[in-house]
Amino acid sequence: MTLVEPSWDKAREVAAHLVSTGPTEKLPLTQVIGRVISNDAKSLVQLPTYETSAMDGYVVAGSSPWKLIGEIKAGAPYKGKLEAGQALGIATGAVIPDGAYGVLRWENAKVDGDQVIGETTERKDFRPAGEESKLNEVLIKAGTTLTPGMVGLLAAAGYDEIEVAKRPKVALLLLGDEIQLSGLPKDGFVRDSLGPQLPGWFEKLGCEVVHIEYVSDQLELTIEAIERASKNFDIVATTGGTADGPRDFLHLAIKKLNGVISIDKVAVRPGHPQLLATVNGKPLIGLPGNPQSAVVSLLTLGQPLINTLLGRANSELPNISSDDQFDAQPGFTRLVLGTLNNGQFKMGNYLGSAMLRSLAHADGFAVCTNPPTPLRWLGLPL
Repeated sequence: MTLVEPSWDKAREVAAHLVSTGPTEKLPLTQVIGRVISNDAKSLVQLPTYETSAMDGYVVAGSSPWKLIGEIKAGAPYKGKLEAGQALGIATGAVIPDGAYGVLRWENAKVDGDQVIGETTERKDFRPAGEESKLNEVLIKAGTTLTPGMVGLLAAAGYDEIEVAKRPKVALLLLGDEIQLSGLPKDGFVRDSLGPQLPGWFEKLGCEVVHIEYVSDQLELTIEAIERASKNFDIVATTGGTADGPRDFLHLAIKKLNGVISIDKVAVRPGHPQLLATVNGKPLIGLPGNPQSAVVSLLTLGQPLINTLLGRANSELPNISSDDQFDAQPGFTRLVLGTLNNGQFKMGNYLGSAMLRSLAHADGFAVCTNPPTPLRWLGLPL
């Protein structure tokens, strides 16, 4: 069943449910920054694993003065028991020995030969085992995009490798005869601005564009390109050809390939003539040819679909406020480019669907509807 011009929110909901979670792979920790973790990561050890010293100084037993009997280095625990009246030099992170009372920081200690004098308190500067996490405690939830800090935490918790979602492989088909690939545009041609930028947007969303093809406005060439791409890649994305003009062949090409169009146009501006289909079991995202419309459409249909493939949640959009005046046409959602600072939205200056200047400097869209609902924020995947 094809939904014709559904609401923007409904279109995103349909896109999120068009696919199921995709395959996963295990990778070394050095290769998973920016990837989506597939399962809850539980600590394989308690953190810290041992009771350790939080400071450089002297670990002591009993009361002052203490006899200095040696030193404990990080990674070289003391094998015996510390007896009353004894002290050991200790490094930050070194294991606290049995029998210890507290740690005397080096700057607070008076040392005369093998005698240490000072004051400390019971368990002073002890870093308890399990203070940060217990064994089997969930550290990172499934569906989280891994940051460098998270990777460091996983390493400390005992992991050498982790299971992450495979990056969907995208074929990008740029349809049209008016595209000029280099140099200054002339003779009615326009410079291709989508071919250079869309791979970056897909990468930010968690995909990998592995095939880019420019396809002339001919039905048979369009059919052949979509058929090849749908058989070899996880997602097919097209630009242009989504409207109903005499040289727009995308709808007919999908029909000739026995594909199913789930969404035909969305009640949103910019980006109204977008579509979502399935061809040979693969999702096809039809993006309009105008640059700003294409990015709106990618976030409308592509982002929720890709989130599902990666096992990442599609969360509710936060509410924002703005002093700028703008609205949507009746029955439509409007996405307005701009910047957000402390929840306050500032509209960009160049908002035409073919314009790129505001897109180049924006960090997202204000989402407004008619009938009016609270203004929401859709951030760009920067």
